[in-house]
Amino acid sequence: MCRTLQFGIKRLFDVVVALVLILLLTVIPVLIVVPLLIRLTSRGPAVFTQERVGKDGKIFLIYKFRTMLTPEDSITPEGRELTPKERITKVGAILRKTSLDELMQLFNILNGTMSLVGPRPTLPYQVERYTSQQRRRLLVRPGVTGWAQVNGRNDLSWTEKIQYDLEYVDHFSLLFDLKILFRTVWVVFRKEGIEFKREDAITAKSTPAETSNSTDHKD
Repeated sequence: MCRTLQFGIKRLFDVVVALVLILLLTVIPVLIVVPLLIRLTSRGPAVFTQERVGKDGKIFLIYKFRTMLTPEDSITPEGRELTPKERITKVGAILRKTSLDELMQLFNILNGTMSLVGPRPTLPYQVERYTSQQRRRLLVRPGVTGWAQVNGRNDLSWTEKIQYDLEYVDHFSLLFDLKILFRTVWVVFRKEGIEFKREDAITAKSTPAETSNSTDHKD
């Protein structure tokens, strides 16, 4: 089966699965309860949006449930700015551990900016630091989960993640996608690699703009 046909089937599969999951989650009703809990326990919108780089380097808005205090509520009475870890709300901590904060990306799948499986979308300043070889990860739609996520997730540096992403780009197939989806269930169930631990040349923040862009970023 040629790659073009497989990508076409992949897109159809993405849309069908996203629609089914949205319907099921609305009935459960996670997509109703979670926003209410966020709004009741902290000030600010329930949904967090952020610019990310997608297929072919195009900028898009990624959707997530907000897991952190807003910048306005992240200053103590003494004037100290809270650390990113301190800014995570109680509801946000649960959402992160269960990966429920990523559920809003089902809507990214529907609008065509993301896929169920693919390289995780990164911030613009990080993409600017890619080598020409690393930019090849932008040849496919970014995913809610990916080959790097089931091989270490945030226990890996971004440089290591990109190596896994390039493997995915080079060896893409529908069977490969199914393998990643099944392994994702296991990784989420075990709550592996949730916290980002390893900075490298790609993720190190050197300017205030880069620091502010990291809000609610845990990929």
